Amino acid sequence: MNIPDKTLEDLEFHKVLAEIEKYAKTQRVKRVIQQIRPLESKKAIEFRLNATNEFLSGLQGNNRFPFGDYEDIREDLEKLEVENYRMPSSSFLAIRTHMLQIMELKKFLSNFEEYFPVFHNRIQRIDLQKEILKQIEKVFDKHGEIKDDASSELKEVRKNIKATSSKLSATFNGAMRAHREFLDDIGESVVDGRRVLAVSAMYRKKVAGRFVGSSKTGSISYIEPESVLKIQRELDELKEDEKKIIDVILLDLTNLMKEFQPELISYQNFLFQLDLIASQAKYAYEINAVLPTINYEKSTHLIDAYHPILWLKHNKEGKKIIPQTISLNDEQRILVISGPNAGGKSITLKTIGLLQVMIQSGILVSVHPKSKMGFYDAIFTDIGDHQSIENQLSTYSYRLKQMRYFLRKSNENTLLLIDEFGTGSDPELGGALAEVFLEEFYDMEAFGIFTTHYTNIKILVEQMEAAKNASMLFDERSLEPLYLLEIGQAGSSFTFEVAQKNKIPFRLINRAKKKIERNKIRLDKTILKLQQEKFDVQKTKQQLKELQSKSEEKNEALDQTQDKIQSKLVDFQRLYENEQKMMQLGKKVDEMADEYLKKRSRKKLIGEFLKLIEMENASKKPKEHFKIKKKQEAIKKKLKNDLNKNKGKLQEVKQKIEKKQKEETATKIASLKIGDRVRIKDSTSVGTIDKIENETITINYGSFRTKISIFEIQKI
Repeated sequence: MNIPDKTLEDLEFHKVLAEIEKYAKTQRVKRVIQQIRPLESKKAIEFRLNATNEFLSGLQGNNRFPFGDYEDIREDLEKLEVENYRMPSSSFLAIRTHMLQIMELKKFLSNFEEYFPVFHNRIQRIDLQKEILKQIEKVFDKHGEIKDDASSELKEVRKNIKATSSKLSATFNGAMRAHREFLDDIGESVVDGRRVLAVSAMYRKKVAGRFVGSSKTGSISYIEPESVLKIQRELDELKEDEKKIIDVILLDLTNLMKEFQPELISYQNFLFQLDLIASQAKYAYEINAVLPTINYEKSTHLIDAYHPILWLKHNKEGKKIIPQTISLNDEQRILVISGPNAGGKSITLKTIGLLQVMIQSGILVSVHPKSKMGFYDAIFTDIGDHQSIENQLSTYSYRLKQMRYFLRKSNENTLLLIDEFGTGSDPELGGALAEVFLEEFYDMEAFGIFTTHYTNIKILVEQMEAAKNASMLFDERSLEPLYLLEIGQAGSSFTFEVAQKNKIPFRLINRAKKKIERNKIRLDKTILKLQQEKFDVQKTKQQLKELQSKSEEKNEALDQTQDKIQSKLVDFQRLYENEQKMMQLGKKVDEMADEYLKKRSRKKLIGEFLKLIEMENASKKPKEHFKIKKKQEAIKKKLKNDLNKNKGKLQEVKQKIEKKQKEETATKIASLKIGDRVRIKDSTSVGTIDKIENETITINYGSFRTKISIFEIQKI
């Protein structure tokens, strides 16, 4: 891969890294971030992109990674190989924290494997040696202190320290009582960690003991009583013994850790890697970056791309940023952007270049999620003024050196980003040379984005099949740049319009116009007019899109309402059928009542009635029947309530549905005419239309005719 440091400098990649660095937890990872460069391996790029995207999805949702602060003890771990090296207590505690954090991450990722497959696969490769934790926890308690029973010697020494400390305290308290009349109001103080008597200076010689200092004013003398000196020495000796025993314990524990050095380094490296990914994800979260579709074809399609550094700046200042949509592919390998100065040409160029470098460094980019990006083997840039007094190198000389390098190193997998292409020399001569360079880049099938003011370059591009002109839009009326990229047409430089806006006297502008060719003025005016018209068309197109979107939303809402009404109608139908059944049953009971009135035969009436009841209950299961009945009653009640509430609305919706159906019918009728070849749906026989009457058509099959609804036929 050939992406020179000069390219990264031109694109201000270091500013992106400085933003990512802010989120790192350790200095080591900060240094690693500072050294991030585009990766050689596409597999490594994809791993970092996917891992960052997974961590970002955790930040955006409710499943945040349980990743907190950790210590960098890599140097201590590397020293484990050194003979008689004793690791400090803080490093053992750091190891314990590392392992507990990885255990928590393992548990978390096992629960959310489908959401975080990259991290799950990575952490599965970590072999957590529980013996390490077991040995550390034998020595250290949960507060990070060395346990009394870490060894029998330590236990004994600490027991003696406790007893001696108690004895020392009792003796000191006795000395205080004995010398109360000589003490200052404060009574006692602490010097070098030892309790001392605060004796009034005038009584200093009255108190036997070791003088250890005075107060700032000299009014108090600090004396360690003679009665505690011997006990204090015993205590100091015991503490020294404790320190030696602890050194032995930690040395033994260090020797145990030597066996697990590779594992301990792998735990530390995993946390470094996670820290790096987390830093990138937090930066992505801040700039609304995403993972676009990665393809291995020679094509790039950026939708709503914006410059991340500019976005942060504008966001802080409350300004709006204009995103750009741009494509590079085999049919459109080279784009030449023209337009006025300060119209956004250079920032568009830098945006595409910076996003490409970011994605090839495994960093998510600020584009629409439906964007597509590939990888280039080389990215070359020529942006900005490179005049050097020290090297006696002019801007144009530097650019020619760059062109020579680009021509040698470029191929079909190269992306070229050149600002102000061809400038720095005589416009005609420099323009001619720029034409030749462009033809060379085009013939070698390189990809490139160039900005220019040269008309000859714009004209040349129109003759190239896989090259396109593009322009930064400019509002002719307000004389303000719109910062929108329009592909397909060259842009005017708006030289005279910009001069007029900057209050250059009109008489001078008019004189300047007379000094140049009339054809040039006409061409520039034509470009300007076309550009303005294109902008107006674009605006109208956008408005139409918005109207279409609103119309689709309304139609969708109408369809949903129609579905709800259809569901209600089904419930109505069921209730109607139930009511009809009840009416039939009532009719039979009425007939039986008439029969009984005529013949007065109670036995026959009871027999007929029981027979009717048995017939009704024959297909019913008691439990299910009463459940269904209860459900029907509830539906009935709900429907009545809905009808009462939504009478007006239902009428309105009904009218809308009828209107929509009429429109569909009219559209269908309008699409058909006599003589059209049609066939009935699910049929293979083809006929012609003889007659159209409202929603009915007559189809002629030659030997016979048939009438059918227009909705039952398909046009051939």
